[in-house]
Amino acid sequence: MVRLIKRYESRKLYDTEESRYVSLDELAAWIRSGQEVRVVDNATGTDVTAQTLTQIILDEGRRGTAFLSSELLHELVRAGQRAVETGVDQVHQKMDRFVQASIDRLGPVRRAREEMDRLRTRLEELETSLVRLEDERVASAARGGRPRNPTTTASRRERHKKGEPQ
Repeated sequence: MVRLIKRYESRKLYDTEESRYVSLDELAAWIRSGQEVRVVDNATGTDVTAQTLTQIILDEGRRGTAFLSSELLHELVRAGQRAVETGVDQVHQKMDRFVQASIDRLGPVRRAREEMDRLRTRLEELETSLVRLEDERVASAARGGRPRNPTTTASRRERHKKGEPQ
């Protein structure tokens, strides 16, 4: 959830969640811990999050506690909007590759499932054939060569399907 911070003309920051004024250091600590913040100008309602985050970076640089290297800051100044656009493009490309890889993994799974369904159907057919052959063998042995009784064969098939002994 995004934490709403109001910035007043005096540049004081007011946390609407805790109903109190907060410092830039507190804001920076929240952001480092994973909290998303949105800073709006109280008078105009304008989003001033980017300016506030830039101010945090600037203040940390003045104190010598910045986490950003000089090289990165130089690159941001040189590239400006291009750096942001490139970063967005890279994220899009990575997401496209991730989605495509996920789709590629689904094909073999789908084919394996279809093959398992075919094997299951074939196995059921084989079991039915085995039951029929066994019924014919038992019937033939019982009658000593007499013509088979279709009623007996059908009842054995039913008992097999129910899992009952023959």
